[in-house]
Amino acid sequence: MGHHHHPDHEHDHSRVPAGDLPRAADLAIPDEDLSREELTRRSVFRRAGLLGAGLAVPGTVLDASPAAAAPRNNVPRGGFRWLAGDHHVHTQYSDDGKYRVIDHVRHANAYGLGWLVITDHGGPVHAKIGVDKVNPDIRAARDAYDHTLVFQGLEWNIPGAEHGTVFVAPGRDEASFLKEFELGYDGRTNEAAPDKEALAIAGVNFLAEGVRQRRVDDAMMLANHPARKGLDSPHEIRGWRDAAPNIAVGMEGAPGHQAAGIPQPYGGGRARGFYDGSPGSDAFAGYPPETYYTWGGFDWLTSTVGGLWDSLLAEGKPWWITANSDSHSVYAETSVRGPDSDFTAHGRHSDPVRGGAPNLAEGDFWPGCYSRTHVGALDFSYRAVMDGIRAGRVWVDHGGLISGLDVRLRSRGSRLSSATLGGSLHVRRGTPVELTISIDLANTPNWAQFVPVLSRVDIIGGDVTGPVRDRDTMIAPRTKVVKSFEVNKSMGTVTFTHQLGRLDRPVYVRLRGTDGNRSAPGFLGAAVDPAGPAIDVAGDADPWKDLWFYTNPIWALPY
Repeated sequence: MGHHHHPDHEHDHSRVPAGDLPRAADLAIPDEDLSREELTRRSVFRRAGLLGAGLAVPGTVLDASPAAAAPRNNVPRGGFRWLAGDHHVHTQYSDDGKYRVIDHVRHANAYGLGWLVITDHGGPVHAKIGVDKVNPDIRAARDAYDHTLVFQGLEWNIPGAEHGTVFVAPGRDEASFLKEFELGYDGRTNEAAPDKEALAIAGVNFLAEGVRQRRVDDAMMLANHPARKGLDSPHEIRGWRDAAPNIAVGMEGAPGHQAAGIPQPYGGGRARGFYDGSPGSDAFAGYPPETYYTWGGFDWLTSTVGGLWDSLLAEGKPWWITANSDSHSVYAETSVRGPDSDFTAHGRHSDPVRGGAPNLAEGDFWPGCYSRTHVGALDFSYRAVMDGIRAGRVWVDHGGLISGLDVRLRSRGSRLSSATLGGSLHVRRGTPVELTISIDLANTPNWAQFVPVLSRVDIIGGDVTGPVRDRDTMIAPRTKVVKSFEVNKSMGTVTFTHQLGRLDRPVYVRLRGTDGNRSAPGFLGAAVDPAGPAIDVAGDADPWKDLWFYTNPIWALPY
């Protein structure tokens, strides 16, 4: 069944009790019952168009209390333990996979990952056999490698759309819960469903209800390679997020399969992420041809300043980006599937065996080798990782471009009140606000045996303009690159400060950094993005020669 894209169509899953809103945003409370501070805050919301329907959606930045972003314990780098991880990895329990769970976990651990999600493809065979069979392997890997947290998940065939990572916190019922989800809501196991968009929303709601009923301690969904085939329309992305904003929390800002871009004869000479410019048969008609390529290795929905990702952030809707390996078969690795593999019968391929010459045509890296998602966790635990992702305390990088960072929005000169990635800074209207940036430069060689050098850091900023009428909106016209810093240093730590001025309106900022090897005016023009990532060219897209990092946003909300 094809997509039906109606700009005004909405799924009515967004209403929450008025008591869940800030008092200033709750229209059931008359102006005269508000304090002076609450009344001032309500006037700001009115000017930004954020009262009424916009705040009926839980999970907007305006729901957060001013203290929500404050660190709660003393751990490294800005009050958080930054744990690198990967939420998209395939094993022999995928029809197109090869490696054992322990193989991926061993490599992830060696490459310094603190967490990993096993996400074999959903479908009839996996739902009936694989989801149960992989669980003992995951539990064994947890016991073998106690420095890497191993989640069980699956790659959801989102009905009517692309793929997504779904994973749960470990527990007694992790496999049975995922199996029930897969049987009821996976697109391949429910191909005859008449309304696939509604089934996808029902799937997200099933995960949320499972957490509410304590069937699992936690669950999460992230959209994978969203622009690869153009199947994830803007209104579908908004629909998943609004249905359960604590479950559907983000998307791959950069897809896996980055080694596919290594040129021949040293690689397969394909496209990074296997983004080869081919829209799917049910692609959203509003996406331009440039959608179907990566830009500096990043998905067009993320890499376009003022594009779809920014349109969500400008609504005040938290929607986070990640980066991962999507590892199936690793570049230059020698393993082959073991003999007598019968995936349909056994739900898995036979254990791999070492083969002959390194296979340079493969498109993947081991988890942690190239792409990393860094999560600010309060401690080393499964729940802390999921809480960190949900809070948006996330930055991503390719090729070890930087070693660490700390980003803060604060009242100018204040060290007592600040917000970090994913958070919101609440300040009185007219308060001078500044952004402070501290970046630890790369200090060790990456897998390609060189130490990356950060060339430039860009600050991207935009106004929070409130809910959009057209659910397929994919532009934020008030967002652009507002400041760039040349680094001019190759070792140690660099710091920058940017003055946002005396704020009279809600805004957000996010960061991007580059090695400076390839750049071009952004998709929306040089006035918006003078030196962004260049569109990748299939056959000439060496991932090691074009490195970027991105952070999630921080909001400043004057009242």
